[in-house]
Amino acid sequence: MKNLDRLAGALARERDALMSRWRERVRALPSASQLDTPALNDHIPGWIGELAEGLRTTSDASGTTQAERIPLAHGVQRFEDGFDIEEVVAEYGILRDCVHELADRVGVELGGETRRLVDSAFDEAIGGAVKAFAQSQARAVQRRRVEHLAFIAHDLRTPLSAIAFSAHILQQRVAASSPDPDTVRLLKTLTRNAKQLDTLVSQVLSENTQLLTELGVKTERRRFDLWPMVEMLSQDMLALASKAGTRLVNQVPDELEVCADAALLRRVFQNLLANAVAYAPGGEVTIGARDLAPEDAVECWVTDNGKGIPAERIGRVFEALEKDPAREGFGLGLAIVKTFVEAHDGKVTVESVEGQGATFRFTLPRTATTPADEAVPTAAVSATP
Repeated sequence: MKNLDRLAGALARERDALMSRWRERVRALPSASQLDTPALNDHIPGWIGELAEGLRTTSDASGTTQAERIPLAHGVQRFEDGFDIEEVVAEYGILRDCVHELADRVGVELGGETRRLVDSAFDEAIGGAVKAFAQSQARAVQRRRVEHLAFIAHDLRTPLSAIAFSAHILQQRVAASSPDPDTVRLLKTLTRNAKQLDTLVSQVLSENTQLLTELGVKTERRRFDLWPMVEMLSQDMLALASKAGTRLVNQVPDELEVCADAALLRRVFQNLLANAVAYAPGGEVTIGARDLAPEDAVECWVTDNGKGIPAERIGRVFEALEKDPAREGFGLGLAIVKTFVEAHDGKVTVESVEGQGATFRFTLPRTATTPADEAVPTAAVSATP
């Protein structure tokens, strides 16, 4: 066991030099190139110390040892650092090469039982790190599915509310005339089912909101005129706006083109308009846009003259699950807006003075910079103010 003792001593004495050689080679990995030294080192110095101690004692401890826990934590961290699983394996392979080179320099022959123990330690470390990485990846996929479902459920609420309100108005008009029994029955059925759907949507939101973290969004971009989309959406929102006594004004230039995913952009405007109508009852909501020629971008905005956002909340409206404590809801409206705007490589901001309304602005690049079939990861943070 003399070789084990000598290698263990060399690992302890030359750990810093070993780490320096390892970092130099690991930085060639794409995901490691931008990490600072502390982040790149993550857990590895501790594991080298545990390896040295394990070689020195050559005895198996019962239960989970520190040497086993370190790779598990390392695998989770590397997932958060954006590594892929091949890079996680590669960095341990590089470390193994560095240890072999150290053994050569100090005259330790890595053969027989000595090599078996060293390789076994690395194999176990790689297995633990890969397992933790894969579990983190699986959890992330599950969260994204939950988030996607929650976002879709939230966006169903606005058209459902419009359907329910329209059915209510039709019932009142029919009741004032000579109602046909079949028409009355159909309207009651429509209203009842709209309420049931709203209840189901609320249950989905309630069960999934707490899991919101990050969402991968695929964009399918094309060029189209913005004014017709906004005008059609304004007509669809007319029932809700009329109920609140709010006037919708489309000031988008007639010939302004955007390059965007039409379905996602419609949902961005839908959430901003629903939010503005809710906070400006009896007021006015204006939708506008302009060409930012020098920046090769288009800026869009939705402005209301409602009660505005308190100064202490203005900096938090896009934080995860931040919502107005005075209102019911799940705090997902602006989460969707921010997620979808950033999926277009754009940016969303808010300006507000309490008592004077609010303006939400977002930008869209004039040309797509991401392939249509590529998933763009974006931070899902926000809430309806």
